[in-house]
Amino acid sequence: MEKTSVLIIGKYAEIECNIQRYESHFVVTQVNNLEEIGQIRKAERVKIKAIAFKGHSRFDLRIIKQFPSLVIIANFGVGYDTISVLDAKKLGVVVTYTPDVLSDDVADLALALLFGVSRQLSLGLDWIKSGLWPIRGEMPLNKRVSGSTCGIVGLGRIGFEIAKRLESFKVKIHYFSRKKKNVSKDWTYYDNPVDLAKSVETLFVSIIGGPVTHGFISTEVLKALGPKGILVNISRGSTIDEKALLNALEKKRIFGAGLDVFENEPNINPRFLQLGNVFMQPHQGSSTRETRQAMGDLQFNNILHYLGSGKALTLVPEMQ
Repeated sequence: MEKTSVLIIGKYAEIECNIQRYESHFVVTQVNNLEEIGQIRKAERVKIKAIAFKGHSRFDLRIIKQFPSLVIIANFGVGYDTISVLDAKKLGVVVTYTPDVLSDDVADLALALLFGVSRQLSLGLDWIKSGLWPIRGEMPLNKRVSGSTCGIVGLGRIGFEIAKRLESFKVKIHYFSRKKKNVSKDWTYYDNPVDLAKSVETLFVSIIGGPVTHGFISTEVLKALGPKGILVNISRGSTIDEKALLNALEKKRIFGAGLDVFENEPNINPRFLQLGNVFMQPHQGSSTRETRQAMGDLQFNNILHYLGSGKALTLVPEMQ
């Protein structure tokens, strides 16, 4: 029996994508990005039934139509805003993603970003390495986390894990979501992000990317957060009005920001590099060996199960 053809798109670490496992089940073609699809001969493209995708380029109708036998796009990651689910549905192609397995790591990093800003961890390291400690003594005092009030914009899987961790620090939890969630009675619900921002000291952003949330954290939200407020973003760079955020940081309209995501990654706005009140990471929320292996396993199993039974393990919400 002839093996099914599968295309793997993206630059995967070895632990993220077990090629031998794919090759034991499928005929495998690999490219580094969507731009290299043109290198695949048409005779091969028409046979491809599944695509394993890791990347941030726009995966839309123009791309999908090049694979007339395609039935599934399995995304590597919980964020799938670069894939046009609407276009996929039009052509009868299902889209899957890798939720849950990365929630803990992203939530862990969210708290690390908070402490990086509030306790000025970059400054503390520089205080030692630069030799300032014996010369100037103690570094400037910073901001307490325990017992503070934190708000979460988007109480999905990751937002919920952030909240549960914050409870360990005696933090009061406030949140915004499209509807009130069945959570602890001690958590306070808000039906708009501005009122939430007015009520908290730290605002975590944990919402999906894409056009519907572009610039969701606006000038108005940042103004409501105020000069003592901290913003932490582990979602997508597009969810924040980045120019408004840079202005707020430069003019000290907020205390600081912890950022793992940016617009135009990896070529971020150079204004960020001049700031002392931002703690940054290079989009590495899920970047542990354990989680990346689990994400690769789930991506593979979505393809294997769908091609074998017509049922995917983790369809994106729009297809459930």
